[in-house]
Formats: sequence, C-alpha cells, structure tokens
Amino acid sequence: MTMAIDDMLRTYPADLGRVDRDQLRRCIEECMVCAQACTACADSCLSEEQVADLAKCVRTDLDCADICEATARVLSRHTGYDANVTRAQLMACATVCKACAEECERHATTHEHCRVCAEACRRCERACDDLLASLG
Repeated sequence: MTMAIDDMLRTYPADLGRVDRDQLRRCIEECMVCAQACTACADSCLSEEQVADLAKCVRTDLDCADICEATARVLSRHTGYDANVTRAQLMACATVCKACAEECERHATTHEHCRVCAEACRRCERACDDLLASLG
C-alpha cells in the first residue's frame, strides 16, 4: 500500500506546496488501515455472544471507518486544494479515532479484536494530529 501511495504522490504533475509528503503518505496509509481495522472489529463484535453489550462499539467502529475512508480520499486529492476543508477533515478524523480507541479499549481485555482496533485508531489519530500540526 505504501508503495502505491508514494508512487501517486511522486507522480502528481503539480507542486504539492509545503505539504510534508512523508506525513501525508503516513496519514493516508493510517486512515486506510484504521478503516479496515474498524470494519473488521465491527464485524467481529457482531459475532460475539454478548453482541448487545457491544452495540456502541459497533456503531463507533463503523463511524470511524467511514470517516477514515473519507479522510484518505480527501487527502489523496490535491487539485483545487482547500486547506480549511483538509484541516476540518483531519480534526474530525482525529476526534472519531480517539472516541473509537476509547470505546474499543473498554473491551480490549475481553476481545482481542477490540485491542487491535484501538491500536490502529491511536496510530491514525496521531498521524492526523501530526499532519495537522505540519500544515500550520
């Protein structure tokens, strides 16, 4: 995945400006990984015996997956770039990743998939925060 992201950033025909390509690549990658982890965690929660106890986790997982996927797409588009939109999307993504990590951490000792998902969410949250900070 990293190679494809790097290749697409490298071959973009216009100047990306002051954006740190490594942080941008890392954020896109972490968003995609987090979306997959959240989708899989929600599915795993639905397979647990006490699924009713995991309803909020499923909901938070799916919200996080949707926002992470949207963030990766927004970050992959550079033509007509609007810094305000990008900042808002990154803030939303960091916020939902934090909420999802906190929810999954509540179940992490009982459900391994929640522990794995929480870790992916924390990495994505950090990547969004780091990219945001670099945008100024």
